[in-house]
Amino acid sequence: MLSEIVLLGLNHKTAPIELRECLAFSADQASTALGNGLNSPYISEILLISTCNRMEILMTAPDCAPAIDVAKQMISDIKQIPVSEFSDALYVHTGNDAIRHVFRVASSLDSMVVGEPQILGQIKDAYLTAVQNKTSGVILNRLLHKTFFVAKRVRSETGIGDHAVSISYAAIELGRKIFGELEGKKVLLVGAGEMAELAVEHLIRNRSGAIFVANRTFERGVELAGRFRGRAIRFEEIPEYLKVVDIVISSTGAPGYILTPPSVKSAMKVRKNRPLFFIDIAVPRDIDPDINRMGNAYVYDIDDLKNVIDENIEDRNREAIKGERIVDEAVIQFRKWYESLDAVPTIVALRAKLERIADAENQKTFHTLKHLSDEDRNAIQRMSQSMINKILHDPMVYLRRNGCYGDKSLHIDWTRKLFNLDNDNQE
Repeated sequence: MLSEIVLLGLNHKTAPIELRECLAFSADQASTALGNGLNSPYISEILLISTCNRMEILMTAPDCAPAIDVAKQMISDIKQIPVSEFSDALYVHTGNDAIRHVFRVASSLDSMVVGEPQILGQIKDAYLTAVQNKTSGVILNRLLHKTFFVAKRVRSETGIGDHAVSISYAAIELGRKIFGELEGKKVLLVGAGEMAELAVEHLIRNRSGAIFVANRTFERGVELAGRFRGRAIRFEEIPEYLKVVDIVISSTGAPGYILTPPSVKSAMKVRKNRPLFFIDIAVPRDIDPDINRMGNAYVYDIDDLKNVIDENIEDRNREAIKGERIVDEAVIQFRKWYESLDAVPTIVALRAKLERIADAENQKTFHTLKHLSDEDRNAIQRMSQSMINKILHDPMVYLRRNGCYGDKSLHIDWTRKLFNLDNDNQE
């Protein structure tokens, strides 16, 4: 029986940030999950995607129901959270729906910010982890390579990436709305990753004032600050700089809060009535939301940014319609290949190819030997058909599993590649 493609997960549409941050997988936890999943007899291949806005497990399984149960329990065991606390937030897709979902996610059609480019890189990283852990096989390998092809096509053939809109962009837009203009406003970036880098680019366009960068690895902070004429500070200096900056944008990968009410309280005394805005774009969150209760301190997290984002995506949504068409075409193409992994279509395609070759060679022979009678020609054609039947006998027995042990889809895929049965130029 051919394994089915199944996906379960949750995202910003189905789960609040409090739940998403609890279910965010670290790199080590992701590797553990992949190993545990592959050890289950109900899962053939497995890949895990964990970002600030989603956690998804992509699998192939002979039977979807037990595989889904195994995946839920695996999440529960690794994250130490009862299944009942996250089960209602999960969505499950199988077959074409799962294929379409993966294509849409990679193409940023399912993102909080439609058209944001980061998700494709995150999926590539998830795939690399699966490859390194040897949990991705014939089906997921083909699916992910097709996914990257589709995402690239959506990006190049539509305007979905036009009009800068990202979480970092939204954070700066929020700061601009709060202050009217960012010109001259001092900004502290906590974390020096990709999100912080994008935020700096937007800040410079808005002519912000001094930019300070605090990162646990000081050298990385120096590197980012130097590229944008900012100033790197050490993590221990953050409380002092809270006294002078106007906006704090935090995007670290820390497992818990790095800014808490006590660390902010002393700074607020010195600031007197000057407001301090915190924009937290990290998952798990960096900034304790209780800071919001302090006078003149305002905390916005990644879910708050959604309102800002919604005002910037109309043009992208129009372009997304074109992207959906590209995705639908790709689903049909991939499903055609997937169904070909069943032995019968492969045997039929192999026989058809051999018959085409034999017929073409027979016609060449008949054209050269014009003196042959109809009886002679029929004899040659019968001989050709008999040869085809004998040539196909052993492969047919093998592919029908009398001799095809282990991963049947792997053997069928090899056969199709060996005889070039998928020469459709889709990749």
